[in-house]
Amino acid sequence: MTAAFFRGKRRRAAAAAGAVTFGLLALSACDKPTPLATVTVGSTTVTTEAACYEKGKELGDKALNECVKDKTPKTVKVKHGDKVRVGVEPDIADKGWVAVTSGAMGPVQRTNQLKQTYTTLDGDELFVNQQMRRVEDSTILTILTKDGVWNFKLELDKG
Repeated sequence: MTAAFFRGKRRRAAAAAGAVTFGLLALSACDKPTPLATVTVGSTTVTTEAACYEKGKELGDKALNECVKDKTPKTVKVKHGDKVRVGVEPDIADKGWVAVTSGAMGPVQRTNQLKQTYTTLDGDELFVNQQMRRVEDSTILTILTKDGVWNFKLELDKG
């Protein structure tokens, strides 16, 4: 009877060790998530991973252009007078980052290179198209570093 008890214990121990080993292998196969960028307008906060991220390696022009054209950015509504708060993780801030918006004549740089984890932008200014002298209904806000791109769609809430 004692021998059967020990055999069962060994079997459970072997199964537990196998499960732990399998779990560690599965976790090591997963890609580490990219650093996050966040946009907050009023009480609405949207966080996203990078459209493209090459940790430590510079994105080439072709890759950068493709990343900026990301067709599925998360959307945030912005009312007249709202402040748009942009936050990045310390990993992003340490490398330096800029915020740009889409424009009819190409990207419009909204900040100088920042080394802080957040900045505040005037929501009204983000929708003004200086070249066409009109207010757009939406714009893409892009966070750029040498090795990553994060995109958000800002929609003007006229309600």
